[in-house]
Amino acid sequence: MDFRRISNLPPYVFTIINNLKITARRDGDDVIDLGFGNPDIPSPQIAVEKLAEAAHNPRNHRYSLSRGLPKLREAVAGMYERKFGVTLDPELQITNTIGSKEGFSHLMWVLLESGDAAIVPSPSYPIHIFGPLFAGADLRQIPMRSQRRLLSPTDVDVEYQDEFFDALHKAWEVGWPKPRVLVISFPHNPTGATVDLDFMQRVVDFCREREMIVVHDFAYADMGFNGYEPPSILQAKGAMDCAVELYSMTKGFSMAGWRCAFLVGNTQVVQALVKLKSYLDYGTFQPIQIAATVTLNEA
Repeated sequence: MDFRRISNLPPYVFTIINNLKITARRDGDDVIDLGFGNPDIPSPQIAVEKLAEAAHNPRNHRYSLSRGLPKLREAVAGMYERKFGVTLDPELQITNTIGSKEGFSHLMWVLLESGDAAIVPSPSYPIHIFGPLFAGADLRQIPMRSQRRLLSPTDVDVEYQDEFFDALHKAWEVGWPKPRVLVISFPHNPTGATVDLDFMQRVVDFCREREMIVVHDFAYADMGFNGYEPPSILQAKGAMDCAVELYSMTKGFSMAGWRCAFLVGNTQVVQALVKLKSYLDYGTFQPIQIAATVTLNEA
């Protein structure tokens, strides 16, 4: 049988890595896994306790809301206000997703179709490349080199940033149609590159001038070290005109298997995803949403 939509897909990179690990361990090798970023720190105790409590209530086993419980969206808004100084409307600018990977994939269906183009850095997390391709779009990739060693968390690799924007301008200028979407993710996976708020401001200015949407996968939002604090793109002036951001509970709260994330930002884009997902799912299991609410507010 011919499955044309997936017939040309290469094997998923993490499947290849997992198979190599299994083979090596069966051969008795001591494997240090530098592949899949799967947290091994326990989830917050308050999350586990609230999950167990909520799961014992039969009402929570019914269908939930695709866009997330109101109190969960309010908790996300509160976290963004405290952490980033960003004000979000829980009704219009926040929606729950079943992990950021699901949210990103379906977001590409909303933003792109056959004949459109997206700009994506290379290398990138695999779904950042294949998400636009699944939506039928063409891909224009810009190179990501390793940053020089920074002397302090407030130091900026100006040369790196200038190279990035030179490549971004070239990707915009070459070919037709002009790209509709820019995908970024900082701190970057897999290079580890970090940026400051000035960088995010340049991204927002670039996209506003060209009527593009920028999608920032903020998977490592809570992974700052030695005084460095990763900026949200929504902190940039004018970001609400052109930017959306995916925030996940996977890394910062060690809740990878819970599959709980959020798309926040531009109202039209968020509501477009809400509309699509209303046809596709009924949201994250409700006890997980309840536990996530308490975790965001109290952990």
